[in-house]
Amino acid sequence: MTVRRIYIVDDDYAVRTSLEYLLSLIVDSRIMCFESGDAFLEAAPTLEPGCLLLDLHMPGTPGLQVLSAIGDAPSRFVPIVLTGEGDVSVAVQAMKFGAADFIEKPCDHLKLIAALESAFSHQAASRAAAQRKEQAIAMLEQLSPREHDVLMGLIDGQSNKVIAHDLDISPRTVEIYRAKLMEKLGVRSLSEALRIAFSAGLVPMD
Repeated sequence: MTVRRIYIVDDDYAVRTSLEYLLSLIVDSRIMCFESGDAFLEAAPTLEPGCLLLDLHMPGTPGLQVLSAIGDAPSRFVPIVLTGEGDVSVAVQAMKFGAADFIEKPCDHLKLIAALESAFSHQAASRAAAQRKEQAIAMLEQLSPREHDVLMGLIDGQSNKVIAHDLDISPRTVEIYRAKLMEKLGVRSLSEALRIAFSAGLVPMD
């Protein structure tokens, strides 16, 4: 099974140890504790992807700034913020910074574990999507410039004749380029080629 890495960032020693004990019961979990946002950010570049349990109010770098600092790496760290009673408005702000959820202290154990399960699922989906995109881009890089032009025409829903006119080549030449690009992509239908283009980001989502 996949190792589930959990990073606890809280300046309260009692909270850290209590969470560490509780979460150690999760199968295949690996837990690391940090007493400040600064300590976590210093270690972050060397840490494996995982879920982050983050206190909002700490000496030094506060939780919101930690979220801002890791905001460009959602597939590496999925944050769940820990907040005291009455801090809901701050927690909502934290979610705008990328937090997946917020849990009020003292933590409801079942709610915390459910939030972690959801965060790990989200992280796995994000990682899979990133891998699909990377693989699709690598496949498209095999295409020659002309094959790429023909593919873009197909993405726009153009016929071979229209593509030929736009590229100033014959429809027969378009057919040859089309056959070659599908061979390079390892697909047998236009829909399969379009799925690769979609995964690579060539097809707009809206």
